[in-house]
Amino acid sequence: MPRVRTTDTISIGLAPVLTLWAAAVAEQLGFVRATALTLGQAVAGLSARAKRVSPGIIEPSPELMRHRGERLGYGEQLRVDLLGRAIPVVRTTDGQGVVINGRPGDPARIEKYLSGKFGHRLDDARAAMAELAAAHASADLYRRGFWLGEAFSPGVATGKSGWGAMRELDMAKVRVLVPKR
Repeated sequence: MPRVRTTDTISIGLAPVLTLWAAAVAEQLGFVRATALTLGQAVAGLSARAKRVSPGIIEPSPELMRHRGERLGYGEQLRVDLLGRAIPVVRTTDGQGVVINGRPGDPARIEKYLSGKFGHRLDDARAAMAELAAAHASADLYRRGFWLGEAFSPGVATGKSGWGAMRELDMAKVRVLVPKR
């Protein structure tokens, strides 16, 4: 369970923060929560492994995903660009799913992972990130989503030691990025 130092600070690693932010962005772009969670996990996993973007990806939008998803045959795959990472999405018996390490992502397992990392602060963190994502039009979120996440994510030291290290996530930094209307 994460340590809580103040009401707005969570001691946590970068991977769960990136997973939750990517899921919030994916939901805002039109994915259902189950698919958004698997997309979030895939973004975090790919970010830990590589800094390159694959060719042949599409810019997600609710209309495009509905259109492409309806035409996607069982087992067929398309690539979705989310926060600068090309994520394979396939048609499964349950709808659209994300392939992670050759297997379909498990939304319930990802939700349990996030709950374990964020503890009782998960709902607060999810709401703040969802509000930030909802404050941007899809095209803007697509272009700036990665940079918005970087603006509030806890810093990571370079090298192998950086990814597992605990850092302070300041929820006030997330909230201040929401444009005033």
